[in-house]
Amino acid sequence: MSSTTASSASGGGGSGGPHSLAFRVMRLCRPSFQVDTPLLIDPFDLLTGEDILDNPTAASQLPTLLKQNPTTETIPDLTYRNRYELQNPSDAMGLSGLLVLPQAFGAIYLGETFCSYISINNSSSFEVREIAEIQTEKQRILLLDTSKAPVESIRAGGRYDFIVEHDVKELGAHTLVCSALYNDGDGDRKYLPQFFKFIVANPLSVKTKVRTVKENTFLEACLENHTKTNLYMDQVDFEPAQNWSAKVLKADEYHSLSNSKTREIFKPPILIRAGGGIHNYLYQLTLSSHGSPRMKVEGSNTLGKLQITWRTNLGEPGRLQTQQILGTPTPKRELELKVVEVPSVIILERPFMVRLNLTNQTDRKMGPFEIFFLQSDPKEEKAVIVNGLQTMVISQLEALSSTDLNLNLIATRLGVQKITGITVFDVMEKKTYDPLPDLEIFVNSE
Repeated sequence: MSSTTASSASGGGGSGGPHSLAFRVMRLCRPSFQVDTPLLIDPFDLLTGEDILDNPTAASQLPTLLKQNPTTETIPDLTYRNRYELQNPSDAMGLSGLLVLPQAFGAIYLGETFCSYISINNSSSFEVREIAEIQTEKQRILLLDTSKAPVESIRAGGRYDFIVEHDVKELGAHTLVCSALYNDGDGDRKYLPQFFKFIVANPLSVKTKVRTVKENTFLEACLENHTKTNLYMDQVDFEPAQNWSAKVLKADEYHSLSNSKTREIFKPPILIRAGGGIHNYLYQLTLSSHGSPRMKVEGSNTLGKLQITWRTNLGEPGRLQTQQILGTPTPKRELELKVVEVPSVIILERPFMVRLNLTNQTDRKMGPFEIFFLQSDPKEEKAVIVNGLQTMVISQLEALSSTDLNLNLIATRLGVQKITGITVFDVMEKKTYDPLPDLEIFVNSE
């Protein structure tokens, strides 16, 4: 499954003088397909041409010509005169059936597992202690330490091999530091460090857009592939923050009944092509109804984060997690008035009830309140009016509590109408709050 590739290294010496030890570092990664692109031809194309079917007489002789096609011969050609001919239609793909070991260190991307094969070569038999670690721009991570159980000896011309792995979680410059402490032939203690540098790049860029439509928030995520190989997305899940729920939205796709169960078990990965391929994901976020008012007021506008996993052409895995995605800041409101229930059928000039909810989102007692219709133009006739008392009085509300109330209304016009101007007034503080957003209803005739 894995192969060795040559490393790009830069070394440095600790003690003066030549060393008997030397490190060799090779990256372990999966091979690639060998693709040959020779000029292969089918002799039948040379004999017939592309317009053979345009001539009815020539087209009638086509089955006879196909039987005489020399590419169907089974006798081996020891003269190699047919080496430029297509022996099988699959030969045009250029796949030779061989795998190629990479000859360069290759690109290392964020979210992958860096795996390295380290070999320490020795020209004598000395006690050796090895330490291998990864240094990034922010931290040092110890990968292997044999100081507590040192290697007793390495024979002359022999070597000691080991493998180290590291999950790449930082971008930028990295340095693999290999060091050994040993005794030379004269009994002198020597220290040998060697440094192998590489750069970690970003495989994906994630661009997000957040839009809010009434009670729903929509998150669009665009993933762009920056690598030189195709990425097969196993999972792109959105983990919502507390008090949020998320649902992925997909385009309607037709699937046959026979394949529906198979697709549920074996979910095909989504392909994002190399060198700038993109794919868009859409999520619908809803604020949970059981979230407390305190959480809604004092909580941040954090929506959640994306968990992304993928595989390359030969199955090498990768995993990324985005930072917290922020939504539209929620303004802090002391009092919230919202519509809870509206009748599905509203008849012209017949009373109907609209249920509202009034919530105190502060940590102190508020009220009493008056609820009424605020009319901007007294001369304008409203499409929906109050049936009964024009002002509704609500008693005091305890801190972080709420109450339901019913408005008895009558519609005076047919069609799509708006309920506008429902306003809350704090009697104690003499303060008028912003009106409830317009509510659209449809009024039917009898």
